[in-house]
Amino acid sequence: MNIEIKKSIKPVNYLDAIKFLEDRVIKINNNQANELIWILEHPSTFTAGSSSNKRDILDKSINVIKSSRGGKITWHGPGQLICYLVINLNNRKRDIRKFVNTIENSIIYSLKSFGINSFSDRKNIGIWSKLNNEDKKIGAIGIKVRRWIAYHGFSININNDISNYQKIIPCGIKNKGITTLKKINNQNYDKLPELIIKSLITNLKI
Repeated sequence: MNIEIKKSIKPVNYLDAIKFLEDRVIKINNNQANELIWILEHPSTFTAGSSSNKRDILDKSINVIKSSRGGKITWHGPGQLICYLVINLNNRKRDIRKFVNTIENSIIYSLKSFGINSFSDRKNIGIWSKLNNEDKKIGAIGIKVRRWIAYHGFSININNDISNYQKIIPCGIKNKGITTLKKINNQNYDKLPELIIKSLITNLKI
């Protein structure tokens, strides 16, 4: 299992990133490239997944980019960790739910190193944690599968401005809030990307 690890220091335009992922899917399908784990950050961007609804856009002045990933409307921007994956499920079990579980478990395990207890929710996909005894979303997951090659990935809110989520109904969930890791526990999260990568590689072997 050869997985390329890519880390971008400067923010990457959303459409440029998706073009890169889609090109990698084609190359992997043709046995011309390795699988990929890519850590990056986006400039402030609103995106709408394949099951999105225009009614979830509360601020009609914002520009929303249509995305091929699953899921609904969300926001990406500074202070948020983005992890994109291109993983060939033909080399593993062709099980999308298991792949999503692998992502969920990798995030949950990595956050334990920072003393943060988080959990997944089958009804409301993503990663959640408790803040003031309320469930708050800290991670969003959106996946697309083409010829059993899974791509797109997930985001984790570290220290981003959550006021951007007030312009939309994030992920179509009206009755639950969103927060950041810094608001849960104000500490240094610089090592989180490395822990995420390590955990993903380990869990993708299972």
